[in-house]
Amino acid sequence: MKKMKRKSAIILTSVLLTLVVFIYLNVKENLKIIPARAEEAVENFSDSESSTEKEKNEKKIDETEEEIEEVEEEKEEVMEEKKELEQDLGQIQNFIYYTQKEINKTESLIGETEETISRKESELDFLNKKNAIQKKLLGQLIRETYYSKREPSIGIFLGERKFSQMLGNIDYLNNLQERIIFLIGNVKKSKEKISGEKEELKKIKSDHQQLLNVKSDQQEALAGDKIQTQSKINEKAATIQQLQSKISKLKSSLSKLLGKNYDAKDIKDAARFASKATGVRKDFIMGMLVVESDLGRYTGGCTYKASRMSSYRKKIFKDICEDLDYNYKKMKVSCPPSKYSGTGGAMGVAQFMPDTWAGYESSIVSVTGHNPPDPWNLTDGVTAMALKLAKVPGVTKHKKSAEKNAAKLYLSGTTSSKYDWYGERVLYWAENYKKLLD
Repeated sequence: MKKMKRKSAIILTSVLLTLVVFIYLNVKENLKIIPARAEEAVENFSDSESSTEKEKNEKKIDETEEEIEEVEEEKEEVMEEKKELEQDLGQIQNFIYYTQKEINKTESLIGETEETISRKESELDFLNKKNAIQKKLLGQLIRETYYSKREPSIGIFLGERKFSQMLGNIDYLNNLQERIIFLIGNVKKSKEKISGEKEELKKIKSDHQQLLNVKSDQQEALAGDKIQTQSKINEKAATIQQLQSKISKLKSSLSKLLGKNYDAKDIKDAARFASKATGVRKDFIMGMLVVESDLGRYTGGCTYKASRMSSYRKKIFKDICEDLDYNYKKMKVSCPPSKYSGTGGAMGVAQFMPDTWAGYESSIVSVTGHNPPDPWNLTDGVTAMALKLAKVPGVTKHKKSAEKNAAKLYLSGTTSSKYDWYGERVLYWAENYKKLLD
């Protein structure tokens, strides 16, 4: 009996063990499946999250591109409005010029008329005096004639003169009297004529004066139109600058979204990039870089303080450094050309003065994608140089004469022949810069 019970217990224990082993194996298998599924779920979630981010990025790119297009269209409209205003201003200036010519002409005519009136008044004054003398003389002759007509009878009675002599004297006096009366009549006619001319001249002067008043009013109105139009042009120019700045920032953002920020590996790479972006000949850029900074080997050895740059430029220089998180006290710029005169302050490989650099920042951003652009960065500096050179007509068509002028302008701001030496040096190194790269 005991054996039976022991045998049953063994069998039960064996069954239980088998069941436990079975359950364990199933649970273990299920435990293996759970991590795999969890990992797969994480992967799927990660892919989903990555897809969502990609969609967001693509949407942002599309929105940025659309905004750039809208702002560029707005800029084109404002530029067209500015162009029309400039044409209006040109017409106003022409009107002012011709109105001033009319005013000058009218004032000259008034002056001439006044001189003629003054001359006529002098003639009248002379005739009045002449008339007075002749009238006085006529009075005397009349008196003498009167006494001469009485004299024959008295003369005969007294026996002092011959009768024929007396008659001769009377005839002479009568003739003289008639002549003087005739002259007085002529003087009177002359006075009437001159007085008429004087009145006519006064009327002409009055007409000229009225015309002058009208032209002066026109000129005043035109001057007001000119001020107003110029003010509108300035507003449009400011708006264009703001829109260009906005476009540059948007393009910079787009470059970041697209991952297109460009950094040159070396000076030749930078020149090649700038040439492609601006149309300026690569070798010409290299020639400029040789002369300006020895292909970037020497970009200045002075601090801003030692450069003797103006306070205006110092402020801009500090702003540039601050935007780039540079210590403006330590950044190197070009030194003054001599111990006693001139100023330095040119920055980086392109040797731009701070105020010049500030004027090109938005253009540089739109090309390199670096915002803010860095004058000590190889790509930004060479691009800035190429952008400035490209402004000279003929440079992007690779005309040597245009390149020579562009070099002179880059140095001095003029194309004066006294800077021919500089242009010729740049063109020489444009053909021979490879000597410095060996």
